[in-house]
Amino acid sequence: MDLTTEISFKTSRSSGAGGQHVNKTESRVELRFNVFQSQLLSERQKQLIINRLASRLTANGELILTEQSERSQLQNKEKVLGRFYALIHQSLIPPKKRKATRPTLASKKKRLDNKRIQSEKKQLRRKDF
Repeated sequence: MDLTTEISFKTSRSSGAGGQHVNKTESRVELRFNVFQSQLLSERQKQLIINRLASRLTANGELILTEQSERSQLQNKEKVLGRFYALIHQSLIPPKKRKATRPTLASKKKRLDNKRIQSEKKQLRRKDF
């Protein structure tokens, strides 16, 4: 699935290193992708992305990523695209079901020993012994 048709890019002047060059080039790249309006994603995929990336989405369901680490706009665009695809891929992996397990005999013994030690410690602190 190629989401590049639904992605929009915006460039602006980057902060940081670059000397005089930084004042005339727009090397900072902002990637915008609207999850709600995506035609390529199924409803299930949209729901997974919305749940997993809830803190990174705007109120209208837009994911915004920026990159300004490189001095080249093209390199920043490639980097932000890589981050975007990694983020989408990661959020589409279904969560693993938890397997119910019982506490081991050793862990039960350890817990009871710790309780006994704690109890003895408290007993010794009492004034009426």
